[in-house]
Amino acid sequence: EARRVGHHTTKKEAVTAALKEYVQRRRQQRILDLAGQIEYDPDYDHTALRRRGIKS
Repeated sequence: EARRVGHHTTKKEAVTAALKEYVQRRRQQRILDLAGQIEYDPDYDHTALRRRGIKS
């Protein structure tokens, strides 16, 4: 079924695609798990700081 749905010609292609998707989803989940844990300043303007010569 995975070969058919993914339009893969071999089992190896289907497994490789499935593993890539698995890794990608795990990485995305790790990023989502950081939600609310990182301080965010909506007024932060790195270009204004660079114009003044301040490194961020």
